[in-house]
Amino acid sequence: MSEYQYVSVADGSDIPPGERIIVEIGDLAIVVFNVGGRFYAIGDVCTHDGGPLGDGELDDHEIICPRHGARFDIRNGKAVRFPAVTPTSSHPVRVVNGRVEIGISSK
Repeated sequence: MSEYQYVSVADGSDIPPGERIIVEIGDLAIVVFNVGGRFYAIGDVCTHDGGPLGDGELDDHEIICPRHGARFDIRNGKAVRFPAVTPTSSHPVRVVNGRVEIGISSK
């Protein structure tokens, strides 16, 4: 049995390269990015102060928190620059029949 339940969130064409969307799945806010045709999904929350990340500037594979400049790697959620030290959540992404699906832990 898979440890993830996949939820369809958008058509791949709805998220052009360099863009992102913010989706809510249950009580989770998730930012879905398209970087160079690959999709990534992380929690839309800065672990430094709980602010949103989705409005931040994207620099290669790092999202910059618009509030205090913390940086997170969108490939794995890892905090890569202070003031954040704790990673944000990271979710697997797959594309099935053109639809972007986000994996939510079933544990």
